[in-house]
Amino acid sequence: MLNTTSDTAWTDAARQIVRAGQRMDQRGWVPATAGNLSVRLDDGRIAITRSGGHKGFLTEQDVIQITSEGVPLDPANRASAETLLHTQLYAHDPSIGAVLHGHSVAATILSMDEPTDAITLAGYEVLKVFEGQTTHDTSLDLPLFHNDQDIARLATVVAPKLPDMRLGYLIRGHGVYVWGKDMFTALARLEGLEFLLACHLARLQKAR
Repeated sequence: MLNTTSDTAWTDAARQIVRAGQRMDQRGWVPATAGNLSVRLDDGRIAITRSGGHKGFLTEQDVIQITSEGVPLDPANRASAETLLHTQLYAHDPSIGAVLHGHSVAATILSMDEPTDAITLAGYEVLKVFEGQTTHDTSLDLPLFHNDQDIARLATVVAPKLPDMRLGYLIRGHGVYVWGKDMFTALARLEGLEFLLACHLARLQKAR
């Protein structure tokens, strides 16, 4: 069994996840036991929320260590069924240091109503929170994927589009995945994306 009680880097990662979970819960992005959060440490270890925990009431003991393949180091721990979507991102880009997954109302409604395979967000100042964007006068696509309880199969569908993703991605009727070089960046991007989705939903509802 892994002993992390005197591991400063691990403690810091766990605390980042706890604080991010509380912030996401306060904004209604992780209802009930929805969502999952992870951090990759500098030495390659991955810290992730254990399965079934309420993100608003996380403690450091609710953060477990997994291998790069998503296997808990302690067999007594159970990782989220969606762990593979986290490890896929870390394997795709070594610069990614944190991954966040939430289930907001705006993301859920928009993902179920959008007939195309992406939601286009354009003209918003907040788009500049995403890497490579320097002006509001731009547009970015948020890819949509059909929900699938077979996460390995879903990962194979997501994989080809990862190189072109700037906002993250959205699973229909489910929620968003956003990432960044560290937890601060990932959380800023999640907040930016949720703001953009809320604006997009409000404009569509007004148009109706």
